[in-house]
Amino acid sequence: MLHRLKNSELHELPSESAPPLRNEAVASPSLARLPVGPKSTYAKVFRWRLPTGQTAEPATVEVIGSFTDWQRVPLFRENGRDSWAATLPDIAGHRTHHYMLLVDGLPATDKNCDGLAVPNGPEEQQYALATPRGPRLFMLFAQTK
Repeated sequence: MLHRLKNSELHELPSESAPPLRNEAVASPSLARLPVGPKSTYAKVFRWRLPTGQTAEPATVEVIGSFTDWQRVPLFRENGRDSWAATLPDIAGHRTHHYMLLVDGLPATDKNCDGLAVPNGPEEQQYALATPRGPRLFMLFAQTK
C-alpha cells in the first residue's frame, strides 16, 4: 500500500533552485473572504413551557438579553403543545450572555439556563428575577464548535 501511495498521491518536493510552491487557495480572492478559525456565531432555540397545573395561557412569551441588545423577541406557541419557542440566529460565540424569559412582561424561570448571574447595570436589573440570594439573570455560555 505504501508503494501505491508513493506512486499515486505523493508529489516530489521542489528542489532548492525551484521557486517555492504557492498555495492557490490562499491566493484565490473568493476563498480569502471566508472566516478563519472556529465558527464565531451560532443559533439557539429558546423554549418555555406552561408550569405544571397552569392552564391559563399567557398573552406574550419573550426572550430578552445581551444577544438581542435587550430588545424583546417573541416566542411562538408550538402547535399542539403547551410550549412557546423561537430560534435566534447569529448569537456571538465564545462568551457568556445574560438573558431573561418574560411571560406577560414578567421574569419567568428557565430550567434550561446555564446558570444565574448578578445583573450588570440598570438595564439588566429591570429584568432580573428575585431569588433568595438577590436579583439574578440567566446565563448562556455561548460556546461554538
